[in-house]
Amino acid sequence: MSKLAPAAYFKPEEISPEILKRIGGTPLVQIKNIAEKECPGVQVWAKAEWYNASGSVKARAALRMIQEGEAAGLLRPGMTILDSTSGNTGVAYALIGLVKGYKVKLVMPGNVCNERKQLMASSYHAEVVYSDPMKSSDGAILLAREIYQQEKEMYFWPDQYNNPENWKAHFYSTAPEVWEQTNGKVTHFLAGIGTSGTIMGTSRGLKLRNQKIRTYAVEPEETLHGIEGLKHMASSIQPGIYNVDELDGKIPVKTEEAYEMVNRLAQEENLIVGSSGGAGVFAAIKLAKTLSEGVVVTVLPDTCECDAAHGDFLWNREK
Repeated sequence: MSKLAPAAYFKPEEISPEILKRIGGTPLVQIKNIAEKECPGVQVWAKAEWYNASGSVKARAALRMIQEGEAAGLLRPGMTILDSTSGNTGVAYALIGLVKGYKVKLVMPGNVCNERKQLMASSYHAEVVYSDPMKSSDGAILLAREIYQQEKEMYFWPDQYNNPENWKAHFYSTAPEVWEQTNGKVTHFLAGIGTSGTIMGTSRGLKLRNQKIRTYAVEPEETLHGIEGLKHMASSIQPGIYNVDELDGKIPVKTEEAYEMVNRLAQEENLIVGSSGGAGVFAAIKLAKTLSEGVVVTVLPDTCECDAAHGDFLWNREK
């Protein structure tokens, strides 16, 4: 079990505005044992994003999109927050909506992890609409757009795939955290691409501080894959906030490689992470092997995952 407890579940008395202060400022953990075996001379670190309230990296973008929606007058009392999600952003919307007093309606593929479904609907009282599981996250995007078009005045639709406040959340929080936590020594940064907000915002923020920092998107190698939360861009609806030309490249990861790294992280680093985190670390190690020295940083988006092949659910409940 990871030594860092996840921050997804709260008792009723804990759900207050103070919870939102637990978004951002996540720890940076060293992937020491695996790196010493695979890429000696290069440091590999990862942001433990399950430490955010709601339990994932998506809390950063969800909070900023909602706050900016309120500031712009687009989200007002009585309106419902609507968006598509593959799970983590939905949990964040649901928790933040509950704290702020908004109804939340989420559209997600029918094959998303049951634990996430229960957390959104039962614990955080969000309405969940299921899209065709065979159409993955793209099907959820299209259905959310259809629902919004039917009653625009009723909904605030953050549209996380196209909202610039998504990447700005990482520009203003994740990037400076990585910079400060590495004492400005970070040389390479990688993150998986779903909405692409994490990699685009953090890349821009880090390159603003040092143009020599190299940044890479991590994506599934296969069109049909089992790395939950990540997109194979060539076969998906491309997010409007994604601009691959600003990055130094993409590193493809096979599903089995991501799953193998999930197991290695549990066994060798005492870290329980999801397959997207496994993909990020696999790519980081792969990149580090090409270097003689450096400080490589990636992201562990969450500590919750459904194993698509076996139906197993992994969650660190350590307190």
